[in-house]
Amino acid sequence: MPDSRATASNETDVGDVSVSVADVLAAQARLRRYLSPTPLHYAERFGTWLKLENLQRTGSYKVRGALNAMLAGLERGDDRPVICASAGNHAQGVAWSAYRLGLQAITVMPLGAPATKIAGVQHWGATVRQHGETYDEAYAFARELADHNSYRFLPAFDDPDVIAGQGTVGIEIAPHAPDVVIVPIGGGGLASGVALALKSQGIRVIGAQVEGVDAMARVLKGGLATRDPAATLADGTRVKVPGLITRRLCANLLDDVVIVREAELRETLVRLALEEHLIAEGAGALALAAGRRVAGKRKCAVVSGGNIDAAVLAQLLSEVRPRPPRKPRRRVQEANPVLPAVRGNAATPPHTTTAKQHESPDADPRPPLRIAAAAVTEEPVW
Repeated sequence: MPDSRATASNETDVGDVSVSVADVLAAQARLRRYLSPTPLHYAERFGTWLKLENLQRTGSYKVRGALNAMLAGLERGDDRPVICASAGNHAQGVAWSAYRLGLQAITVMPLGAPATKIAGVQHWGATVRQHGETYDEAYAFARELADHNSYRFLPAFDDPDVIAGQGTVGIEIAPHAPDVVIVPIGGGGLASGVALALKSQGIRVIGAQVEGVDAMARVLKGGLATRDPAATLADGTRVKVPGLITRRLCANLLDDVVIVREAELRETLVRLALEEHLIAEGAGALALAAGRRVAGKRKCAVVSGGNIDAAVLAQLLSEVRPRPPRKPRRRVQEANPVLPAVRGNAATPPHTTTAKQHESPDADPRPPLRIAAAAVTEEPVW
């Protein structure tokens, strides 16, 4: 990817702020007490391994970054109330982490945030404020509240501790030795962290975005003009301005960014539910949708979350009729020639009966059944 480090004049320069593999390893050590590794599942009909972050605490990978940032803050002596802006998953991660650590949490969510995500935040005792139509409007309001009340503002993606926490997803993938990992991109926190964890091992990391919601892809190509993101099923990726730290990391570490159509995303989400029996939200199915355009023998797509409204899922299941999956590749059978039966040193021809068979009138006159061994070769499952 081209290295695009220029920033707009109204943006704050991040200066020497950096994140390293050592930060990701430190995050893994912190989170080990609280979060268990999520499983990998082989989606045979897609030919892709899936990292199931939809089975993570709070139903999303976001809890990794939120918890790591809070734990790192406590290590530095910062126990102030935490406030964040989020379309839903980061807010749930902050709420759960604050509950576990005994901190106060306030979350600002857009007015159109899914009801299931709002309920998840409230379940863990965090205060919910809804403001604005988009994530960026909620973000501006949360920053204002933080400044006026001396809260600690916890970004959803553009923070070193948050990025390091998301990178633990990559550490869990690494032992399975994929050749390419596909990651959804909103603000870039997950893609940055996973790329940090995997690039040193020679694994390609490719980002995935939706058409019309591709701010990171445009920035990496050198375009700094902002535009309002389109409406999309992947509401968790609707970011107007990607992070400054994350864009720098993505420019240096990502191999490519794939843009998928909304119809592809909808079909993939339905296929996940019907064929793999996995519930994913829009952003959670994004990497798998992009995987159809990515070449690789051992592909792994990150299913980033599973917090989808029941009404939205029901509507998709009733409206979307996915195309039938391609037929599986046939097995290649190489039959060995049938060897004649051997009695002592004499070989019996394959289609003759023996004298012993004629001893009984009830003997079966058909030639004896001989089964030839077949060498069966299949695609290896890694």
